Amino acid sequence: MKSWFHFPERFGRLMLIIVAGLLVSHSLAQEVNNPTVAAESSGVADPPTPSPSHGHDKVKDAYVIGADDVLAINVWRDKELSRVVPVRPDGNISLPLVNEVQASGLTAEQLQARLSEGLRKYLDHPEVTVIVQEAKSHHFNVVGEVQKPSFYLLSQPLTVLDAIALAGGFRDFAKRKKIYVLRAQPDGSEQRIAFNYNEVIKGRNVSQNILLQPGDTLVIP
Repeated sequence: MKSWFHFPERFGRLMLIIVAGLLVSHSLAQEVNNPTVAAESSGVADPPTPSPSHGHDKVKDAYVIGADDVLAINVWRDKELSRVVPVRPDGNISLPLVNEVQASGLTAEQLQARLSEGLRKYLDHPEVTVIVQEAKSHHFNVVGEVQKPSFYLLSQPLTVLDAIALAGGFRDFAKRKKIYVLRAQPDGSEQRIAFNYNEVIKGRNVSQNILLQPGDTLVIP
C-alpha cells in the first residue's frame, strides 16, 4: 500500500522531467535552424556586412566633348532625328528641330539633357542617347628626336613613357635626360614639366612619368 500511495507523485515527477526535456530539445533545434537566434543566445553578433567598394569607378572622369569629335545621336523611335554628326570648330552641332546646339565643353550626359530639353517643344517625352563615336578633340603632340613625331589621339590614359613608345622610340641622338612636356595654362602661359628618361626607367623619380593631358606637347631634344 505504501508503494501504491506514492505512485501518482512519482508519475507526476516523471512527466515534468519528460516535458522539460522536450522543451530543451525544441529550443536547441530552433537555434540550429536559425543562426541569428543562435548568435543572439550565445552573445556573439554576426560580423558587419562590408559595404561595396566603388573606388575605381569614382576616380574615372567623364569625357568632355570637344571640337572635331564625332557624335552618334539617337532619338528613340525617330530615325529622322537620329544621326552621326561632327562637332564643328566653333563647338556646335546641327540637328533638325533644335538647329544649333553647343556640344563642346559638355559631357555626353549633359548634351543628352540639353537635346532632350530642346526637343520637348516638338516631341512628347523624347529619349536621347549621345555616344562619342570618334574622340578626335583630345590629342597631344610629340616632336623632336623620335621615330614618328606627330599628333596622337588621347583616347585613353597615356603617360610620357607610353607616348614615347607610341612615337616609335628615340632616334640616335635624342637627349634622354632633357625631355619635357609643354602644357598650356588657363592664363595662356605654358608650363614646362621636366622628364628624365634615364632616371625613370631605373625606378628613380617615377613621379615624372605624368599622365598627358589634351593639348600637351612632348618635346624630345
